[in-house]
Amino acid sequence: MKSLSLTFGLFRMKKWYGGVFIVILAIILVLSYSLRETQPKKQSAYDFFRNHPAKDSNVKENDSIKSPKVEIKKLPSIKKPKLINVEGLNDLYAPRNISEEESKALLLWPHMRLLLSRSDALPETGQGIKEAAIAWKELLSVIEEEKTAKLSHNIKLKEKNCPLSVSNLDKKLFSGGNILELPCGLVEDSSITVIGIPDGSYRSFEIALEGSKFSGEPKPPVILYYNVTVARDNMTEEPVIIQNTWTNELGWGKEERCPAHVSSNNLKVDGLGVCNEKLVRSSMEENQNVSLSSGHTSTNASQGSGHASANFPFIEGSPFTATLWAGLEGFHMTVNGRHETSFAYREKLEPWSVSGVKVAGGLDLLSAFAKGLPVPEDHDLMVNSKLLKAPAISIKRLLMLVGVFSTGNNFERRMALRRSWMQYESVRSGDVAVRFFIGLNKNKQVNFELWKEAQAYGDIQFMPFVDYYSLISLKTIAICIMAVS
Repeated sequence: MKSLSLTFGLFRMKKWYGGVFIVILAIILVLSYSLRETQPKKQSAYDFFRNHPAKDSNVKENDSIKSPKVEIKKLPSIKKPKLINVEGLNDLYAPRNISEEESKALLLWPHMRLLLSRSDALPETGQGIKEAAIAWKELLSVIEEEKTAKLSHNIKLKEKNCPLSVSNLDKKLFSGGNILELPCGLVEDSSITVIGIPDGSYRSFEIALEGSKFSGEPKPPVILYYNVTVARDNMTEEPVIIQNTWTNELGWGKEERCPAHVSSNNLKVDGLGVCNEKLVRSSMEENQNVSLSSGHTSTNASQGSGHASANFPFIEGSPFTATLWAGLEGFHMTVNGRHETSFAYREKLEPWSVSGVKVAGGLDLLSAFAKGLPVPEDHDLMVNSKLLKAPAISIKRLLMLVGVFSTGNNFERRMALRRSWMQYESVRSGDVAVRFFIGLNKNKQVNFELWKEAQAYGDIQFMPFVDYYSLISLKTIAICIMAVS
């Protein structure tokens, strides 16, 4: 009996402890919740910076933050290009007496007409088309004469219309100023050599490379004007070389002087300085001597002038041999074996357009000759001409089209490609097509030689504009058009 009452008492005691434990837990939860309510809320970045403004801020607490106004500018309406009437374009597309086989060299002309007629075409497109129309008309005339001569069996002994070199040793021919004629222009590494003696009758003399002239132009453009003020005894003005260009549209360009009293070591053309460093240094030393005290001015000035004259390549009464050669980027003049000046090509005045050399002023000219001129192949006498002819493009899909930019008188370089990698099996089988994209030339003889080359090898595509470097992007478009055609 006692044991039962003890057990019951323990049970009641455990029950009481459990109730107390539950009550304690409830009190703890209530206290913790109430403490959380009294703690400050976590602030957002916006609330923090709003409640703690910067010291230099003028924004007050009660001020509302206004979002900045974004001004939406209306873009100017883009005018859609329209088709315009370009002078000479209709003449390029006029009916012509050309066979279907011959017209394969003009496959891209119909595809490019709308492109050339756009109002947003390249700035030089209009002039390129206008000059191309004249060149094309002259070329068609020469082609017609050639066909007529063949039909009448009037075959004359062929002359080399584009010789490798030309020379002039006859002093009688120098009086007119024009000393050399270059029928097919210049290419890279072509050179013109002039041998003479400054005679002192004038203070200066000039050498000019003239370009091709159409019948409607008043004067031919001057591709390079090379004016020399020679070194003389007791001269008041220092000797100087001036280089420039001239065109009918723009007149004289910006002249380049050598020496220019300023170091031009940073200016390079084909890696060569635009002015010989010795000439620049001599000029700077002379200026320093002249700027000394007045008591020594006359003595030092004469010494400076003598020093400059000693380094200047053209001296009155002294013979010289001057060689002007065409590089990749410009013309370079070498006098008596020493490089003197360089002149970068200017737009639309490339070496291929040079047609003659003119000399004027106080110069006793002894001799003049040019070498390394562009020479076309005699296609009729070539034994392997059929092996070099491009295979016709078949109906099947090409693996690749290789477009090669070239100029009209680069005959030798095109032949080098035909005899080298254009003989690979992939090219000869017709899987890869190689085509030269060439604009018309202002030189009638070059155009005719190029036309004969196109008919002989079938890998030339004429462009309906003159081959100016500024229009080279039109050749890129022509390649894309041919690739998808």
